[in-house]
Amino acid sequence: MPAVRRWRIVALSIAFVTVTLCYLTNQRNTWNYGYTSYVPRPPKTIPQDGKTHWSKRPERYPVTAFIPLPTGRPKTIPLIQTSQPSETTEQKKTRLERSDAVKASFSHSWSGYKEFAWLRDEISPQSGEWKDTFGGWAATLVDSLDTLWIMGMKDDFALAVQACEDIDFTTTEADVVNVFETTIRYMGGFLAAYDVSGAKYPTLLAKAVEVGELLMSVFDTPNRMPISRWKWKEYIRGEPQTAPERMLVSELGSLSLEFTRLTQLTGDPKFYDAVQRIADELEKGQNTTKLSGMWPVMVDASEPSFDQDNSFTLGGMSDSLYEYLPKQFLVLGGLLDQPKTMYENFIVVAKQLMFGRFYNPKNEPLLLSGDVRVTSSGPEFEAKNQHLTCFAGGMVGLASRIFNRPEDMQIAEELAGGCVWAYDACPHGIAPEIFSLMACPKNYDCHWSETAWYEGLANQHGGSGTPEEMDKHIKTIIANRKLPPGFLEISDRRYILRPEAIESVFIMWRITGGRKWQEAAWRMFQAIEKISRTEIAASALLDITVDAATQPVKIDSMESFWLAETLKYFYLCFQDFDVVSLDDFVLNTEAHPLRRPGR
Repeated sequence: MPAVRRWRIVALSIAFVTVTLCYLTNQRNTWNYGYTSYVPRPPKTIPQDGKTHWSKRPERYPVTAFIPLPTGRPKTIPLIQTSQPSETTEQKKTRLERSDAVKASFSHSWSGYKEFAWLRDEISPQSGEWKDTFGGWAATLVDSLDTLWIMGMKDDFALAVQACEDIDFTTTEADVVNVFETTIRYMGGFLAAYDVSGAKYPTLLAKAVEVGELLMSVFDTPNRMPISRWKWKEYIRGEPQTAPERMLVSELGSLSLEFTRLTQLTGDPKFYDAVQRIADELEKGQNTTKLSGMWPVMVDASEPSFDQDNSFTLGGMSDSLYEYLPKQFLVLGGLLDQPKTMYENFIVVAKQLMFGRFYNPKNEPLLLSGDVRVTSSGPEFEAKNQHLTCFAGGMVGLASRIFNRPEDMQIAEELAGGCVWAYDACPHGIAPEIFSLMACPKNYDCHWSETAWYEGLANQHGGSGTPEEMDKHIKTIIANRKLPPGFLEISDRRYILRPEAIESVFIMWRITGGRKWQEAAWRMFQAIEKISRTEIAASALLDITVDAATQPVKIDSMESFWLAETLKYFYLCFQDFDVVSLDDFVLNTEAHPLRRPGR
């Protein structure tokens, strides 16, 4: 062989080895896809950019023995979904047209984000400016990943996955990291995109691990309970950490799905161990509260203790704790009874004290999920409904199926139906953020009458005088406060593109196959699309109770859940039942579908 040729072969070989080593060095992780373990790469070099960068510190309170994932073959769990209803050619055509309309809405908002706010957290849909609200780690991009895949926007999905490489979770301009939001949006977003795309994009799992490693630092406390609002620069300086004495219970109890799935995919037990320790404390504290069976809004995570606060709700600040009980059972393949037991203990109390019927002009059997305050005289129910509580119908329906509680299905339908009613009752076909309805007393005829409504308004708002004067007074209250029949008060008139009502509608559609749910979804979508669209994307609305002929004022805000949740749920209402089947996936509280074991 000529010497020149041998030299070329040697040179090419050296070049190949060098390129290969450089490639392997830059890979974030190497996984064993048999769900056993992962091998982390060495810490990357901190760039000299003048910023403060997070880096792992030796733990002050290390775990000496990890709680292992439950093992064994996943149990047979009853099917959640019914068979997809048969449809005529015309019905299918209509369904697909509606599906296309939802996709077009998503594409419009996504295009606005790409053009004006790429790799930032949010687009401002009127001004075209951007803002960073969740650490500056491209929240809308990450939150939208699985929706892009589900809607068949594969080119945009590939572009977004590539862009994820530029997200640097070692630094942020925010002084405080919101652990709950980072978990559900970022970790949940990466894991779901990895799962729905068939594990074809290792980068997604790598980024989920990056987020997981970052967040594991918040568990380095004396009792391993997490810090909810993490001052990460204090951690870097080596200052001791303690779980907060006042913490929202949802922030404590809504990390389980994501951390469990991360352990399932990587084999690293520390992620599951972290959240299972929380679950064990929640279980121990469930019957120690002022409303035994439920957890209050505020808890002391430093102990932990759950017996101080007297406010209980399924609304904001508590909601996803309860939502995650049946979902954690699913993501663990039914191998752990604990979340089932905690759900069954809580739902008995909620059915008795928190779910209430309310007056409505058509006398429909509907329920709302209100608030309970425990006083010296006992639990007191308040018929205040939050848009956030509209998830409850879907949760109860899901649990009714998987825990074999058929008697609860009617409750699920009435809870979901109550939120649909609230949408239909308002002038623009959209329910407000927070509102109070006229509750029916227990074991009392809940038959509508305008007289009864006026009496309820008088009790709510006060007033005195002759019957004629009171009648005039009440009519003035109705007009000034823009109250639809049955409403007693609207304390927050915004609509901020929230998904909870359509979430329950979607779940009830998949569980029952009742076309009323699909029709409700279409009414709701049309109502929102009509008044929220801007030239750039979609906008939150300041007051959706204004007269139907008046265009509500837009707020220059579009949270990432518009693309991650709201439009995804609308889209799935018009897809075949095997698209994100509830028997194959469990959706986290940000609507990110995580694959169920063995499915």
